Amino acid sequence: MTTPFEGRIPSVNYHLWEPCNMRCKFCFATFQDAKKILPKGHLAREQSVELVRQIGISGFEKITFAGGEPTLCPWISDLISTAKDSGMTTMIVTNGTRLDDDFLMRNQGKLDWIILSIDSIDDGINISSGRAVAGKRPLTVEFYKNLIDRIKDFGYQLKINTVVHQLNYRESLTDLIQYAQPERWKVFQVLPIKGENDEHIDEFVIGKEQFDHFIAAHRSFKDENIMVTEDNAEMKDSYVMIDPAGRFFTNKKGLQEYSRPIMETGVEKAYGQMDYNYEKFIKRGGLYQWETQPA
Repeated sequence: MTTPFEGRIPSVNYHLWEPCNMRCKFCFATFQDAKKILPKGHLAREQSVELVRQIGISGFEKITFAGGEPTLCPWISDLISTAKDSGMTTMIVTNGTRLDDDFLMRNQGKLDWIILSIDSIDDGINISSGRAVAGKRPLTVEFYKNLIDRIKDFGYQLKINTVVHQLNYRESLTDLIQYAQPERWKVFQVLPIKGENDEHIDEFVIGKEQFDHFIAAHRSFKDENIMVTEDNAEMKDSYVMIDPAGRFFTNKKGLQEYSRPIMETGVEKAYGQMDYNYEKFIKRGGLYQWETQPA
């Protein structure tokens, strides 16, 4: 692997496409701009695989595949395998609906971490927020517990992501997190992004007091270094992200701004166009022990 150029954030999130089988109303990953550039709104398989290979050989140490729902992508296993063969720690952010035993078996040895998006275990909240299949069928606690068991049985590292918003900030997820015992629980304040989630975001935005309420109710997990929290200010400009059209993007101004296509300009030049904040990345705890340990 090539040594990263100095001062570069070593991890990248690749939002490989927008399609999703849930309808989260607060989602910022709608990528309207990519749909204007590419006929299908995302790179073709061969281009996407080559992009991941270039990211790996440029020196990035970790890649997280996100969407939309990345497990809907027919070539997701090809991307995971390419990333691992390029020397990166591999992660996927998923709602979990398509993590059957075939997926878990097929990606063993290539996919290191599975990140489950779980905002609530209340059916009414999940339906109201759209965190449900087709916006109508929420996932049950029993589903999550069974999935967590299978993820661990197959030997994957487990992380849970939770978006805290107006509908769930009073809810306790203590029992589920205690059951799951994830290596990491990332708790986000719901993030407004202009041009991406304008239509419904006013129904979900919360202030510091409400976000702190959720954190305080789960303080024991923070004390145990399981829970990591990020408010809106910490999230902005501290993540290296790639959109479905193969461009780096940043949210530093509260909207998505893009580099030139990575495959057109090269990784280093496209990355430099974004001026990401390495200090904010470090301060929010972005650098941690993500390499999996040998069995």
